[in-house]
Amino acid sequence: MTLACALIEERARQYEREEPLFAVEQDNIETFPAAFLDETYTWKDAEWIVQWYYRRFLGAFPDGERRAGEKAYRRNEFSTVQSRIRAAIETDESTEKIRQLTTLEGVDVPVASAFLLFIFPKRYIVVGEREWEALHEANELTGRYPGPPSASEYEVYLTTCREAADRCAVDLWTLYRALWRLAGEHSHAE
Repeated sequence: MTLACALIEERARQYEREEPLFAVEQDNIETFPAAFLDETYTWKDAEWIVQWYYRRFLGAFPDGERRAGEKAYRRNEFSTVQSRIRAAIETDESTEKIRQLTTLEGVDVPVASAFLLFIFPKRYIVVGEREWEALHEANELTGRYPGPPSASEYEVYLTTCREAADRCAVDLWTLYRALWRLAGEHSHAE
């Protein structure tokens, strides 16, 4: 498979038409950045991002792992969550943003990347096996998903995504939607 620009645009539109979480995702992509940057977000807003990371699979993610991740996240004090998010916002380095967020219980690099997507949707994209493998199948990434990736592996993924998005003149949110659909097609073809 080649990651052609027309394919990215078509699969992103398909995502909008067919993915059941799209409306709430789009609303949060539009409203969360301001809420997180001016610190008017609530516990539920931050928790939604953690839940979204696992629940976007609509039951296909191992339930025990999802429950464990969400339960671990709930052990954080809201003031700690606010402090780590503030620190992630204030630094310019992607790996430092990831490091700040992964100090929270229940937040690994993939979940941290979900926070970055919803806080900075123009600059960051979520990482997971599904998105990574779509890029791998398109020969955009050489290695298989390192599950879960380190901060430096996320940097490689992020750079690859930014290059693909720039090449096709789309934003990272559009690229994410296309990768999600492409990976679903690939998994059904096997």
